[in-house]
Amino acid sequence: MDLEKDKQIDETKLYRRRWYILFLFSLLAFTQGAYWNTWGPIAESSEDALTWADSDIALFENWGPIGYLVAGFFAAWFADVKGLRFSCVISAFLVAAGAGVRCITIEHPYVTWTVNIGQALNGFAGPIAMGAPPLVSTVWFPVRERTTATSIGSGFNLLGIAISFIIGPRIVKTSPSTFEVENKSNQTVNLNDTPVESFIQGRIQKEKDEIMLLMYVECAWAVLLFLAMIIYFPNKPPLPPTKTAAIPRIEFKNGLKKIVRLREFWIIAAIYSVSMGVFNIWQGVLDVYLKPHGFSQDQVAWLGASAIMAGFVSSVIICRFADIFSRHLRFFLVGMYLVGGAAFLWFILLVEDILPDSEVSLYISIILGTLCLQASTPLYFEMACEVCYPVAEGLTNVLLTILVNLASFIFLLLHMIPNIGSAWENWCLLAVIALCIPFMYLFKDSYNRSNIDEDIEKL
Repeated sequence: MDLEKDKQIDETKLYRRRWYILFLFSLLAFTQGAYWNTWGPIAESSEDALTWADSDIALFENWGPIGYLVAGFFAAWFADVKGLRFSCVISAFLVAAGAGVRCITIEHPYVTWTVNIGQALNGFAGPIAMGAPPLVSTVWFPVRERTTATSIGSGFNLLGIAISFIIGPRIVKTSPSTFEVENKSNQTVNLNDTPVESFIQGRIQKEKDEIMLLMYVECAWAVLLFLAMIIYFPNKPPLPPTKTAAIPRIEFKNGLKKIVRLREFWIIAAIYSVSMGVFNIWQGVLDVYLKPHGFSQDQVAWLGASAIMAGFVSSVIICRFADIFSRHLRFFLVGMYLVGGAAFLWFILLVEDILPDSEVSLYISIILGTLCLQASTPLYFEMACEVCYPVAEGLTNVLLTILVNLASFIFLLLHMIPNIGSAWENWCLLAVIALCIPFMYLFKDSYNRSNIDEDIEKL
């Protein structure tokens, strides 16, 4: 009986549907990221129409890390105990429910409550959307494709954020300034004859209509994605792609104890959480550094979106090479941090006017630095899975991403110091990157999971 069981475990097979599963999960990650960032790109219009302040927009954004910290360990438990299908379907439901709640009303003050509830529900889906790509790659993909699959799954979440900068302002076009210009140019409203109150009401109503259209479009897409996952998103393939995919992982509680005691995991976690925690917040205030150089808010949004999309493409390319040279993940990380650090040093010298001001140079430095750091995320995920094996991949990477959100939260607290300014953030980012590089050499490469798979292939 045992021999027959071992024989069945040794049978592996690759299914072409694995790319569909990855694509469907990536759409979930994409949608969750895009909906989290709904309000930032249309802040001017929504604040005008709904009498919101900057603090309201900030709270909507903060539901992302808040939801992550609240639901993180529950999501890890669901992923490891209930499996991939249950976790992803629940996450897709939370995203769709959050989008649906936001469609209930557009009237103040009720809209503030519905949007907060919707953003919170979407935030609770974050741990699976951001932390489960390595689980998808483990369950469905062979050794030489795992890092690439992880990069696609994790990159789509950031890609959703980038696309939200484009889609939101394309649907919600009206703002206090654009409405006046539009009506003057089209001569549909004569400002000299129309009462000011009537003009303002017309502008606000148009803003509300456009915001609700965006809510309906996002809700429809989220519901379709949820239905697609309900129809077909299996827990795992009939036969595993690798030997280790079929081997049971350590029970959740024991796995957590093992991670807590594992030195190599904490080295990876420290490097990843500190560097990416600072970098993520730095990206959010990019307009502060660029406005003195003549960049408008719209230009900064396009620059940020371009940098993220470039990072997504580079991540897939770099991780494909990492799959081919799978025993050199640390080498890739050191190289990317060296190039990324040099790019951000170049950026700082430009904004501090040490180097001649150049719009092209600012674009290149930001995009180059962003794509290097962004491409490192899937490599961290895979390294953590390797050193922590046989701890479940869901627990490993959800814990890793919880620590990133915690680092971002701590970094945000520094902004509350009176008169601290913003220039220090650039130097802080550069210092963190420089400090992480020597710490990478403290990490001892370990490929526990891949060793088992390769040993089986030799038999």
